[in-house]
Amino acid sequence: MFIWLAELSASLPALNVFRYITFRTGAATATAMFFVFLFGPSIIASLRMRQGKGQPIRTDGPQSHLAKKGTPTMGGLMILSGVLVSALLWANLSNAYVWIVLFVTLGFGAIGFYDDYLKVTKQSHKGFSGRMRLSIEGLIGLAATVAIILVSREELPPARELLSTSVAIPFFKDLLIDLGWFFAVFGAFVIVGAGNAVNLTDGLDGLAIVPVMIAAATFGFIAYLVGNAIFANYLQINFIPGVGELAVLCGALIGAGIGFLWFNAPPAQIFMGDTGSLALGGMLGAIAVAVKHEIVLAIVGGLFVLEALSVIVQVASFKLTGKRVFKMAPIHHHFEQLGWTEPQVVIRFWIIAVVLALVGLSTLKLR
Repeated sequence: MFIWLAELSASLPALNVFRYITFRTGAATATAMFFVFLFGPSIIASLRMRQGKGQPIRTDGPQSHLAKKGTPTMGGLMILSGVLVSALLWANLSNAYVWIVLFVTLGFGAIGFYDDYLKVTKQSHKGFSGRMRLSIEGLIGLAATVAIILVSREELPPARELLSTSVAIPFFKDLLIDLGWFFAVFGAFVIVGAGNAVNLTDGLDGLAIVPVMIAAATFGFIAYLVGNAIFANYLQINFIPGVGELAVLCGALIGAGIGFLWFNAPPAQIFMGDTGSLALGGMLGAIAVAVKHEIVLAIVGGLFVLEALSVIVQVASFKLTGKRVFKMAPIHHHFEQLGWTEPQVVIRFWIIAVVLALVGLSTLKLR
């Protein structure tokens, strides 16, 4: 919203700074962070009063988790509120990509909120029907990907329209695989997969939010470069007009994440819940699809991929052989069962997330 102030720069040149994505990204980060800092305590108090017993704790999990009984969930509301307010203030609201990503974020957030609501009210781990949840997520992801294809075709020159339905292969300059309209299905898979992978990672205090912020910082940087013709040409990556504005949303996510981490640091005063984890994962997936770095998301978000694969392997192994590969899934619980303390698991997984982000960024130059 504040971008309109740049129109007054003829009278007051200092206002021209509002045109710059870098300035508005920094402002969005600060705004979201202070918003969560300011309203976080009242949101936590309200959720604690309304939820009573808080999020149900798995009795078959690590015994140390039983001490967390009574901690309120749905902390994702804090993050989403900070992101939304900050985005509305600092993003260019005439940019279609901004609205598409917000659509996915709020849509997944609503699904997660309903899932959390069922778990809290029933005091059970069985929330929303898995098939129904995935179906709705798939429809949201499909609609968002179709919108991204249509918007990118309007922005791209006719000679490069093929890019709108193609998958770019990292480490190669011009290698594109055109999927045609099947790209809509591929994009939906990326968005849904990212949402649920982050959801599975959210099992320890601070475990999910920091890797999410690391991925957001990485993709904010990528979005800025992809949306800048000069930088994109220099790095020999695909230039996509308009996606640079998504860096502002990434900045808002980082700021809101910092604010949330203040309250989620062990011992957590509040849990993110499906409300936050689904929404943030879906947001990262939608941004990756928009900037044509879907495969890079699998690298940068490799920690989330590992968590999801550990669950898939565990379930498949048990159904096929009756044996478990891991002591407990997702894999962060496996390491707890091996004797790692919760802070050890969390901090070591943060380190892995940083290393994977650096590997993902290297794909921009190693071509």
